[in-house]
Amino acid sequence: MTDLWPNGPDGPEAADQAFYRSLGGGRYESSPATAGPWSVKSQHAGPPSALLGRAMEEHEARAGFRVARVTVDLPRPVPVAELHVQVRTVRSGGRTELVEGELTANGETVMLARAWRMAAGPADTPRLRPEAEPPPLPDPQTPHTMAGTQPYGYIAAMEWRFEPGKGFDTPGPGTVWARQRIPLVAGEPDTPLTRALTLADSNWAVAFQLDHVRQFVINTDVTLALHREPVGEWLCLRSSTAASPAGSGLALGQLADTAGDCGRVLQTLLVADR
Repeated sequence: MTDLWPNGPDGPEAADQAFYRSLGGGRYESSPATAGPWSVKSQHAGPPSALLGRAMEEHEARAGFRVARVTVDLPRPVPVAELHVQVRTVRSGGRTELVEGELTANGETVMLARAWRMAAGPADTPRLRPEAEPPPLPDPQTPHTMAGTQPYGYIAAMEWRFEPGKGFDTPGPGTVWARQRIPLVAGEPDTPLTRALTLADSNWAVAFQLDHVRQFVINTDVTLALHREPVGEWLCLRSSTAASPAGSGLALGQLADTAGDCGRVLQTLLVADR
């Protein structure tokens, strides 16, 4: 792999890192690659969402069951620090079960999540895909950055391919193909669910329709719903934003892979004066 960081070898980490390193007992060391665009001290919500999703996926796993929906709540910023993951079963039935996870750092809850796992549908379930197929995967592009943000961390740890002439700083609805350049946990394979969750929190940044420079705009949650497991390492997000005066924002994304539509992403956006 070539140098992970677009600003050269003086970046905080080398290219052979992962987002996390397991310390055992549900504890994980966070690498600088988890850092979000706004601060090197706070994580982008994508990697920790995937870390919780991975734990919920593995918790008392049952043959023939799949994760159909994950909702992540973000009560406070996730620090680039040691994290502790805990998962429990809320309800388990013959066809569905609800599990919840908690991520703590320095004794504080920094992320909560709930996931519905359900029995896989029968083989004769109709294939219903109301949305248009995603555009073709673009050719390789120069690394993408975001104006007014620090250049390292999560943005650099992902490979982004936007529609020609587009990028994070292009206002309006957006479409991007993306994949991880590093694994979620060092020495362990990623899963379709973790790949999707690693990307999902980027949904509203793909469709910057609210002025996040003039105003304070941030999502309080992210919901990923999958009607099937994504395939392959490349995922496509087609995103748009709705907002109203004296209200809030909603960022809606259609998630697809090279085989077509596979799910949706929804985020609630806080919009406030700085």
